[in-house]
Amino acid sequence: MRKSVKVMAAAMAAMMALAGCGSKTAETTAADTKAAETTAEASTAETTAEAAGVELADGEYTVGIGQFAEHGSLDNCRTGFLQGLADEGIVEGKNLTVLYENAQADGGTASQIMNNFLSKKADLICAIATPIAQSAYSAAKDAGVPVIYTAVTDPILAELANTDGTPVGEITGTSDKLPVESQLKMIRTMLPDAKTIGIMYSTSEINSVSAIEEYKEAAPEYGFEIVESGISSTADIPLAADALVEKVDCINNLTDNTVVSSLPVILDKAAKKNIPVFGSEIEQVKIGCLAAVGLDYVSLGEQTGKMAAKVLKGEKKASEMNFEIIEEAAFYGNNKVAENLGITIPAELSDNAAALFDEIITN
Repeated sequence: MRKSVKVMAAAMAAMMALAGCGSKTAETTAADTKAAETTAEASTAETTAEAAGVELADGEYTVGIGQFAEHGSLDNCRTGFLQGLADEGIVEGKNLTVLYENAQADGGTASQIMNNFLSKKADLICAIATPIAQSAYSAAKDAGVPVIYTAVTDPILAELANTDGTPVGEITGTSDKLPVESQLKMIRTMLPDAKTIGIMYSTSEINSVSAIEEYKEAAPEYGFEIVESGISSTADIPLAADALVEKVDCINNLTDNTVVSSLPVILDKAAKKNIPVFGSEIEQVKIGCLAAVGLDYVSLGEQTGKMAAKVLKGEKKASEMNFEIIEEAAFYGNNKVAENLGITIPAELSDNAAALFDEIITN
């Protein structure tokens, strides 16, 4: 329901912008559309909070939400984060001002965003994804502004938490650590004869490097060999995908921000070779991955929002809360993709699926 509200609001905003001002640039229209999406998310959060009879928290708050890249899982984190705040009585348009910016997968832009949030006196920064979380802490630690992150796969390796899980400073949040063994077990169930799994990742994303190592360590137990393909930018992806589909029986996608942003390219090239692509969360399955054992990123965002609310309301300092992990992962499958590949999703998976899709969503 949240997704449909967001999409409809965005579409209406885009159409109104085009109809009302033919001279608007594509960049301006895109900005209007994104603003409409964020407004729709806040409106949904407010409506849900009111329906639950949540009382507004005392005080007025300003929160900067910095998102590293634009793709479904990170968008869902943002939606959930606003909902988590609203559940605790902190509602945009009531007692909350939201500053939202997207770095479009650019590290330099991420740093600029954080400096902008600090200049606008944000009370707290929410950083969505590892690279921008690192930028946020670097910028905010001397200013004394707390940072709450989400969708950070390995906070310890990213140097945002100590080895015992305690924060390195006024920073904490939630991890989207991948359920690696559950994913490998699922792939083996679906592809009993497969031997090689290809994984493309960005060499600059420390969370992806960590995930690759975990996959390589666990794969032999399930009879797989991992064939890795490191890329440095989105420009490398088409050629890397062409090479990878010639070497593997299937591809497994991580939550790598650079790769996910170009996932349709990989899906297209894999489909032409009849190579199954497995995702890591629901949005990837919607757009053409065969299946995934993954997290609910809206729930992850909600958990993060509740942590942020404790800090804003003075109940806890960020430095007093260890980062949290959602332990439960669910199976998502796409029947249309399975049909295209000539694969039947086993009943042991489909009967317990959190969601099955009968179409490929391309927009």
